[in-house]
Amino acid sequence: MEEPHQLVELRAIPLSDLASLEVPSQKIHSDYDVEAWKGTQGYKDYALYLRRLNEAVVGCYLPLEGTSASTAIDSLIALLDVLDGWIDEIPPLETPQRFGNLAFRTWGQRFEDGIDALLRTHLPAEYEAAIPHVRPYLLTSFGSFIRMDYGTGHEASFALFLLCLTLLRFLTPSPAAERAVVLRVFTRYLRLCWRLQDTYSLEPAGSHGVWGLDDSCFLPYIFGSGQLRDQTAIPVNAVLKAPLQKTNLYFMAIERIREVKRGPFHEHSSQLYSIAVGVPNWGKVNKGLFKMYEAEVLGKRVVVQHVPLGGLLEWGVQASSGAAARAPAVPQTGTQAPSAAPWAATQAPWARSRMGPPTLPR
Repeated sequence: MEEPHQLVELRAIPLSDLASLEVPSQKIHSDYDVEAWKGTQGYKDYALYLRRLNEAVVGCYLPLEGTSASTAIDSLIALLDVLDGWIDEIPPLETPQRFGNLAFRTWGQRFEDGIDALLRTHLPAEYEAAIPHVRPYLLTSFGSFIRMDYGTGHEASFALFLLCLTLLRFLTPSPAAERAVVLRVFTRYLRLCWRLQDTYSLEPAGSHGVWGLDDSCFLPYIFGSGQLRDQTAIPVNAVLKAPLQKTNLYFMAIERIREVKRGPFHEHSSQLYSIAVGVPNWGKVNKGLFKMYEAEVLGKRVVVQHVPLGGLLEWGVQASSGAAARAPAVPQTGTQAPSAAPWAATQAPWARSRMGPPTLPR
C-alpha cells in the first residue's frame, strides 16, 4: 500500500541547522498568543502532519499487518515499553485521594531524570544534538507531574514529538511509515497513557464532563474515523452496539470509555452519542472532528499553554502564503465569543442544534 498522499510533503530540517535553533519553551500565555500561533510555520506543519497521518490510515485496520521492519518505529515502541515497565516498579501508594496517586510523581521524577539517557539509547548517535529540541515534547506527553492530571494537551505534545522526529527525518514522511506511526507507535502510546491513568488515578485535565468528546484524548477519534472513512459496511451508529471489535482507534477509544464509565452511553458521552445517531457517514465524522480539534484543543489556551513551542516548530516565522495555499490545514474558525454555557464552544458541526437533525458541512 504505497499509494502517494494527495498532500504536499513536510519540510525537512537538516541536523546541521539545530545549532542555530532555539530550544522549545512555553510561548502561549494569552488568547492573543493562541491566535498568533495559528499563523506560524510550526502550526501549519502540525496541521499538515495530522492530515498526512489521517490519510495514511484510511482503509487500514488493527492490528497492522504486512509492514516492513522499521528501526525507527521499533526504537520508539521500545522506548514506550521501558516507560511502561517503570509502572510495575513504582506501584501506587495506599492513599485516600480519589485522583492523583502520589506515586505518579515518583514515576515522573524517574522520567525527568532519565529522559536524556532514554533518548540517547533509542535515537541514533547522529541525533544527539536533537535531544534538547525534542525532549520538552516527550517530557510533557504523559501528564502533569505537579497536578497529576492528563488531557488532550499532553496528547498533542506527543504528536508534536513525532512531528519533530519527522521534520528531522528520523521518521520517514511516507504513507507506509506514517501508517505505522499511527497504528503502531501512537496506539502503543495510547495504551501506556491509559495504564498510567488507571494505575495512578490521574485526573482528567480540563474535562468538559458529559459535554466533552472524551475526558483525556481526541486524536484516536480523528484517526479512527479516518480508518473508517471510505467504507460503508460499518455505519457510524455501530458504536452503540457493545462490545466493539477493536479494529480501529475510534472503537478502541469507545471501548475504553465503557471500561471506565458507568451508566447509559448517551448520558456520559453525549457528544459521541450525537455523532452516532446524527451523522450519516464516516467522512463527515472525520471532517467534523478536524474542525472540533482545531477549535477545542488547538484553539484553547488552557489546553495548549503548557505545550513547548519554538525551535523546530518555528514560533516567530509566519507561514508563507504559498505554503499555506498548498497545504490543507485544519480549518480555521477564528476567535469565538465567550458562551454562557461551558459546553457550547465544544459543539462540532453535527451538534449545533440539540432539538433537530445535525447541520453538517458539505
